Amino acid sequence: MAGLSYSDLVTQIRNYTETDSNVLTTAILENIILNSQYRIMRDIPIDADRLQQEGNLVTGQESINAPAGALFIRGIQVYDSTSSIAGANTYLEKKDVTFLEEYISATTSTGTPKYYAMLDTGATGESSSNSGSIIVSPTPSDTFGYKIHYNAAPATLESGNVTNYISMNFPNGLLYAALVETYGYLKGPADMLQLYEQKYKEEAQKFALEQTGRRRRDDYTDGTIRTKIDSASP
Repeated sequence: MAGLSYSDLVTQIRNYTETDSNVLTTAILENIILNSQYRIMRDIPIDADRLQQEGNLVTGQESINAPAGALFIRGIQVYDSTSSIAGANTYLEKKDVTFLEEYISATTSTGTPKYYAMLDTGATGESSSNSGSIIVSPTPSDTFGYKIHYNAAPATLESGNVTNYISMNFPNGLLYAALVETYGYLKGPADMLQLYEQKYKEEAQKFALEQTGRRRRDDYTDGTIRTKIDSASP
C-alpha cells in the first residue's frame, strides 16, 4: 500500500530515533504527529482541502457563519436568484471591516452585497468550529443565494483515523516533519534536527509546487511547462 498508515508512522519515528514506547509513548506521539500535520496544513494550501458551501443570505442580516472547519475563505459568490444557486452572480470583494463600516455610512445600507470581511460577531447559531463569521455589505435586501469557496482543516491522522490525504500523498514530508518535532522533544543532536528540517523543506517545496501549480493548470489552457536551458557561452 502506498503512503503511510498511523501505525507505520509511529514505528518509523521510533526506528529513526532509536527509541521505544517507554520514551515515545502513544500520547506523546499523538501530539507530535498532530503538530506535524498542523505545520504541513499551514505551510501548504492542499488542493484536496478546497471545498464549497452553498446557502441563502437572510434579508436584513449582515453576517453569516463561516463554514465549519474553514481555515481561510478563497472567495464568495452572490447570486441574483433567491431560490437557487444558478444564473447571474458576482464575486464579492474582500475588504477590512473598517472599509465596510465606512461604506455603509456613506451609501445605502441595504441592497445586493458587494464586499465582505471576516468578523467574529458572536451571533446566535455561530459555528461550533469557531471558524468565525463573515460580514457582507450592503446588508442583503433579499435572500440572495451564495456560494463560499474555502479551504477546510483536513481530517487528522490519529489512532482512530489511520490514514488521511497527507499520509497517503505526502508520506515522506509527514515523516520528516514528525522527526523534526521528535528531535525537538527529545532534545536530540542539533545536526539531526537540522538534517530533517532541511529534508522537510525540500519535500514541502516539491509538494507545494504540485498542489498550487501542476494541479491547477492543464496543457490546453496553460500550455506545456517548459524548462529554460541556458545556451553555452561562446
